[in-house]
Amino acid sequence: MFISNHSLSSVPCPCGSQKPLNQCCDVYLQGQLPAPTAEKLMRSRYSAYCLKNIDYLFNTEHPKYRKPNSRAMITATANSLIWLGLTVLNTERGKSEDETGIVEFMAVYQEGKSVAQLHERSNFIKEKGKWYYTDGEILPPIQPKKNEPCWCNSGKKFKLCHGKTR
Repeated sequence: MFISNHSLSSVPCPCGSQKPLNQCCDVYLQGQLPAPTAEKLMRSRYSAYCLKNIDYLFNTEHPKYRKPNSRAMITATANSLIWLGLTVLNTERGKSEDETGIVEFMAVYQEGKSVAQLHERSNFIKEKGKWYYTDGEILPPIQPKKNEPCWCNSGKKFKLCHGKTR
């Protein structure tokens, strides 16, 4: 998705910060500043997936943890999924003065006609002042209580949406 610079002031940042893109993740995505915390890096990587910024995703993955086909995998994921929302659930360490950090999040995405969630605990390390994603542990899907809103943001109660027993 291409967004011209003059329109960035009105586009909300995909990361869910409620800020315009040009006042949030865009400074990281454009390489103007490094993400100052593990959470900011995670949020900017989510935004990069939404905006299909493959170079940013590849460059913020720690080189020692990259698989030989990392760029192809990132590209395939970015091109096959539509990201619908991000919720940061927990952050451990990962502040500007730390060297490691963990961010647990839940992201809602659409693949074809199906809506699903990615619940992950991501690991980050900081080297020479720059945060990198290393790897993550995929966690079981979040299951709200039956009368709580569904995780997919449909506006329905969980029991009437993804909590239906088939």
